[in-house]
Amino acid sequence: MKIHNSTSEDLTEIFHLYDLATEYQKTVFPENTWPAFERSLVETEIQEARQFKIVIGGQIACVWAIAHSDPQIWEDRNKDPSIYIHRIATNPDFRGQHFVSKIVAWAMAYASLRQKKFIRMDTCGNNLKLIKYYISCGFVFLGIVQLKNTNELPSHYQDADVCLFEISV
Repeated sequence: MKIHNSTSEDLTEIFHLYDLATEYQKTVFPENTWPAFERSLVETEIQEARQFKIVIGGQIACVWAIAHSDPQIWEDRNKDPSIYIHRIATNPDFRGQHFVSKIVAWAMAYASLRQKKFIRMDTCGNNLKLIKYYISCGFVFLGIVQLKNTNELPSHYQDADVCLFEISV
């Protein structure tokens, strides 16, 4: 298993994994699924070295993105030096390999090198199974909030309950 920055050559596979993740979400928590993401969003993340992949045996097994600021979701807490993990999508052929725990281990090293105090993540909807899973990966569940300003966020944040998680670095 290797973790690398995603490249523009990975775009087709990234969007394929997003599509597969959305289909899976529909089966396990249909109340809240991902929308279609803008290609330009992912292209920018790749250009800014904020889109990552786990590669196993030459195949992309998992992808995710990070942000260094997330004010619409984290509001006043955004002042804390943090990294924010977004859009973890796993290739179904590699499910069950605890990639979130591997991403957390990677993120701890990444955040520590950059003097960040927190690794943060959010998810929409009150999905108890997912909340328990993220807690088992080391996150502290901070609760469920209603966001005040979602005009620049993807559609799945509109009128959604948002669960907030963090780990101290």
